[in-house]
Amino acid sequence: MTDAAMTLDQVQALMEDLYGEADRERGQAATVAWLCEELGELAQAARKGTKEQQLHELGDVLAWLASLANQLDLTLDDAMARYRENPP
Repeated sequence: MTDAAMTLDQVQALMEDLYGEADRERGQAATVAWLCEELGELAQAARKGTKEQQLHELGDVLAWLASLANQLDLTLDDAMARYRENPP
């Protein structure tokens, strides 16, 4: 992998390649629990952490969100479409 930017679809594909089978075995409920835990860690890093800690936690949240989207058979790109087309 290069340092080039990734699309949301590429993020989901990477998570599927790396963890898809294990994520499906874990299940949606456990994935949501992990996502919530990572979100709490991001909140703490945003308040008191270094830029490196914040970046690390942003990556963790995005990874778990992509995993959940994969399990729901949805795309993050589709989820963001309303912000492109008709922002709330």
